[in-house]
Amino acid sequence: MSQMLSVNGAYELRFQSLFHGGRAFTFPCDANGHVTLDTLSQRARNNYFLARATVGRDFAVPVVLQGDSQQTVH
Repeated sequence: MSQMLSVNGAYELRFQSLFHGGRAFTFPCDANGHVTLDTLSQRARNNYFLARATVGRDFAVPVVLQGDSQQTVH
């Protein structure tokens, strides 16, 4: 389920599964966590909407990470 769509050094918005530690959805974003939906494939866009709709039920509140370092920005 982990979906890495980032570019090296770019930012990623990560939705971590609440029930499966190694599972998450990750989407390219800006430093503020804004995802440009037009750049996503249809499948990625559907996964993004699913993750957003199920925050608190299936996924944790998303965090912004910086590219390769995987350090939390916010």
